[in-house]
Amino acid sequence: MHKRSRRLNVYFDPDIHKQLEARALRRDISKSALVETAVLSFLTDDATERQEAATSRRLDRLSRQMAGLEEDISILAETVSLFVRFWLTSTPPLPENARASARAMGLERFEGFLTALERRLATGDRFLRDRQREVAARQDPSGTDPA
Repeated sequence: MHKRSRRLNVYFDPDIHKQLEARALRRDISKSALVETAVLSFLTDDATERQEAATSRRLDRLSRQMAGLEEDISILAETVSLFVRFWLTSTPPLPENARASARAMGLERFEGFLTALERRLATGDRFLRDRQREVAARQDPSGTDPA
């Protein structure tokens, strides 16, 4: 059975709060999860239980990351299938005498695609990340960062 968390308001010295925020960002976890892990570690005398608590937190974080990856893969699969369906239903077959030149042009265009892909991967930019930012910006009419 899953226990329901309870809310607790806690006040920190500004310097400690900055450190907490920085550590949460570095570990890609919420401040609440980080504080809860620290409190559990403090309250737990047994080293094994402390290790289990830390492992549990890491597994929770990995589960959240996996859910994000599943969503990205789902978006990617849907995008590819829609593109293929659109291309197959809207592209007429070529006459026999045009196929050789079309094949050569296709190979040239594919090489250009690979070059663009390599460039984009080298910069660290990602299509899905860019799309998520664009969607978030459209959903926040004030133009401020929604996070």
